[in-house]
Amino acid sequence: MATERPKRGVPEGLWIRCPNCKATVYKKEVEVRHHVCPECDHHFTMPARDRITQLLDEGTFEEWDTDLRPCDPLEFVDRIPYHQRLVEEQAKTGMLDAAVTGKGFIRGRGVVLGITDFAFMAGSMGSVVGEKLTRAAERATELKLPLIFVSGSGGGARMQEGILSLMQMAKVSAALARYDSAGGLYVCILTNPTMGGVAASWALQGDITLAEPKAMIGFAGRRVIRNTVRVELPGDFQTSEFLLKHGFVDRVVHRRDLRTEVARIVDYCQIR
Repeated sequence: MATERPKRGVPEGLWIRCPNCKATVYKKEVEVRHHVCPECDHHFTMPARDRITQLLDEGTFEEWDTDLRPCDPLEFVDRIPYHQRLVEEQAKTGMLDAAVTGKGFIRGRGVVLGITDFAFMAGSMGSVVGEKLTRAAERATELKLPLIFVSGSGGGARMQEGILSLMQMAKVSAALARYDSAGGLYVCILTNPTMGGVAASWALQGDITLAEPKAMIGFAGRRVIRNTVRVELPGDFQTSEFLLKHGFVDRVVHRRDLRTEVARIVDYCQIR
């Protein structure tokens, strides 16, 4: 008598659901396409390490300030204590905080690169993120290299650090102003989402501002703005395309083309 074979389940993590077209897509295929949906071209959030691999020439990245870690000066407690939240986020992401900075090459052009990763507390900007981006701008000034920041900061300033977090907006902006006075080229790449104090400071201060398609970019949320101004907002409000139409973004660039586009911009500006 034949025995019934146990049903084999599908291993977890092989498939993901696209939030835009709702298709169930093979995760490996999405990763090969730089975390872009093969069905509708939706741009998923992209880990900082994958972003480095996509943008920079292989093996050229030299990471800076790897020992900087956040603390809890206010002993802040919301749903869980901030110090416990940090430990959990570090274990989940393998990062000490939301920013990665360093030096590398894009198609042979030397650049300083800074990235904020949405996976770590929504990419929010605390003291460590602000310090790392500030140091990156200062070193770009010293080395006379183009500066590339990639924003994946949907959390804006990190509320658990209070005024210490808000100070980072001014600190990074001041470093960028000195870099600009020294004649540096600052290119900022906005990804989904870029909001709050990040959008209100360094993310929209680039000499050239690029954005990925349909990224949400703004300061306050759509509902807050609608309730404040009492006006019905356009359907594409706070998207890359809306900001391009109104002059806040210089170009909307598909993720697969970002490396080539940044290299072209660096070449053009150096020739000029």
